[in-house]
Amino acid sequence: MVGGLEVLPFGVLIFVSFALVIANAWAVIDAKLTVEAAAREAGRAYVEAHDPALASNSAMDAARQAAEAAGRDPARLTIVTSGSEYLRCSVVEHTATYQVAALTIPFLGSFGDGVTVTGRHRSVVDPFASGVGRRNLCGY
Repeated sequence: MVGGLEVLPFGVLIFVSFALVIANAWAVIDAKLTVEAAAREAGRAYVEAHDPALASNSAMDAARQAAEAAGRDPARLTIVTSGSEYLRCSVVEHTATYQVAALTIPFLGSFGDGVTVTGRHRSVVDPFASGVGRRNLCGY
């Protein structure tokens, strides 16, 4: 009974270490799903805004709501819009980034800088949108 008893604490330490690694890997996967959804929702809100002045704000609001719905802190979400001006048939790309902590311990919180997770989504402004003028990139 005495022989091998000193190995039990090392076994528990290894088990806890692997459990933390798996939990942190899942946190990165979950954050990836969140930023993909945030970028997709930003793109959808942008192209459906039908007002160039409100499109950017609509995209930011939709992305933050998607992050909050997934249980993430919307303040840590960054959205960048790139593409041409708001015209019919123009392609716009939204890039969402989120910083995931290096180590998350339940009931204690997060520690470290960690990993930056990125998601991208491209959308096309509605070719039949009204209220955006006569200029377009549709080829007609």
